[in-house]
Amino acid sequence: MENFVAVDVETANNEPSSICAIGAVKVIDGVITERFYELVKPEPEYYFRYFTQQIHGIDRQMTENSPTFDVVWRRLHRIIGRLPLVAHNKAFDERCIRAAFKVYCMDYPEYPFLCTVQKARRTISRQICGSFSLPSLCDFLGIPFSNHHNALADAEACAKIAMVIL
Repeated sequence: MENFVAVDVETANNEPSSICAIGAVKVIDGVITERFYELVKPEPEYYFRYFTQQIHGIDRQMTENSPTFDVVWRRLHRIIGRLPLVAHNKAFDERCIRAAFKVYCMDYPEYPFLCTVQKARRTISRQICGSFSLPSLCDFLGIPFSNHHNALADAEACAKIAMVIL
């Protein structure tokens, strides 16, 4: 796959719409051309679950002065345009994005949305890969990866995986 935008979201708690960070990486002609990262103030005033804070390191104080999802998505949409979206476990990211669109009464544009986890499960044996987690799949494919659960780092890893397997 040569033209797409890989996306990743982090949430404040178990509410899908509680997005607190968005990362995106634009790929054109098989080359990363743009990176996007923003903290997001989850609304309504969602609490930050201790468990999720431990995973991604984002807390309420970090997002209290950040823009809300509707503002951030308008900025991101300028990058996406009509390109398809890709996520590592799109079931999570797409569900969260759709839920946030609903909270803000925004019309979801029905982006084509592809998943690197689904593709990996169909094309790579678990016996040789071990796991289809983002770090494991990057390791298996020889893609350098660090800072797991940072939305931009995860989006970039997803983009690199997509360029190999999609």
